[in-house]
Amino acid sequence: MKPLAEQLRPQTLDQYLGQDHLVGQNGALRKSLEVGRLPSIVLWGPPGVGKTTLALLLAKELDAPLYQLSAVNAGVKDVREVLATAEKKNLFETKRPILFIDEIHRFNKGQQDSLLHAVERGWITLIGATTENPSFEINAALLSRMQVYVLNSHAKQDLSKMIDLANATEFALSKKLSITAHDFLIRQSMGDARKLYNLIELCYQQGKSGVPINEEFAQSVLTNAQIRYDKGGDEHYNIISAFIKSIRGSDPQAAVYYLARMIEGGEDVKFIARRLIISASEDIGLANPNALMLANETFSAVERVGWPESRIILSQCVIYLATSPKSSSAYDAINAAQKLVQQTGNLETPDHLKNASSALAKDLGHGKGYLYPHDYSGSFVSQEYLPKELSGTTLWKASGNLKEQQLSAQQQALWKEKYEN
Repeated sequence: MKPLAEQLRPQTLDQYLGQDHLVGQNGALRKSLEVGRLPSIVLWGPPGVGKTTLALLLAKELDAPLYQLSAVNAGVKDVREVLATAEKKNLFETKRPILFIDEIHRFNKGQQDSLLHAVERGWITLIGATTENPSFEINAALLSRMQVYVLNSHAKQDLSKMIDLANATEFALSKKLSITAHDFLIRQSMGDARKLYNLIELCYQQGKSGVPINEEFAQSVLTNAQIRYDKGGDEHYNIISAFIKSIRGSDPQAAVYYLARMIEGGEDVKFIARRLIISASEDIGLANPNALMLANETFSAVERVGWPESRIILSQCVIYLATSPKSSSAYDAINAAQKLVQQTGNLETPDHLKNASSALAKDLGHGKGYLYPHDYSGSFVSQEYLPKELSGTTLWKASGNLKEQQLSAQQQALWKEKYEN
């Protein structure tokens, strides 16, 4: 008999539970399906949130030829064979085929590059599924040709519906088995539908006909299986969220605790190290620039050292970040700058800042009037760098910590009243 998760895999998009922001009535992917055109996409989310199922349903909705590969055991040769097969059957001239690659982050640069040409020419629609941050694990050239869609851990109401679906299966009905421990199993699954179905299956195996499977019974069944089932549980975003928030909150005790939770849960140490790099910039930033350097060195060190000694390196970095002064000014500045660009569009770059790389560019006035700072005392001269429409706009604002107040004072001495402090 098929595993329960496979038995209950949705067969239509309307049966798909969760991810309303993508497949709900106003979801981004739903709108693509309505026009019959799907871009190449990356489905990014934790385990058990329906990435593979969604990819299969998208192909089914479009009635498009589907090819599946797993990056665990596939290589460049497999990719080329898929493309050659599709071309041989003239599928490029009818409906564009979909190539689904599970765990695409496991492809190395060369393997990912083998997809570039077909994606760029529109010969295939590529769907990649990953549990890892695409910005780190998918090379920039391929990622720039794809849209990234984030899938969230399943909400409680969706997981509850899944339990009801399991109770309505032919096996459960014929054996008179019924789960009533909804809340307990939902907590144990931690938003992972596959894990939930595995837990239910284990309860069914030991349940007695006609006796409801309540929390007490479910807990006794799962006690011996807890290590096996919980090993991947800490991969979910609730633990990493608590970890980052503890660092941000300057609590090294809690930060080390959540680090231990992830390590004991089997988390990839490189994933933890990447999050430390982000935290060093987002939450500490200019208040202690050394934090980013240490976080970068931590990532390199855990790659070289490996397990289990890398846990010590991570602990050192975590404590350092948690005890460092905090500032989000760099994070706030880029957010404000992006919002400004979205509001104002592509404003004209001032002529004196343009690249005078040719005679024609010089004739157009590119570079004319530019003042070379190093020709002036202190390597500074006051001139306009922003587009004229934005003159005087302040995007970076110093926070209250000592380091940034020193930087702010230096800026005020240079620019006088030009920018708000």
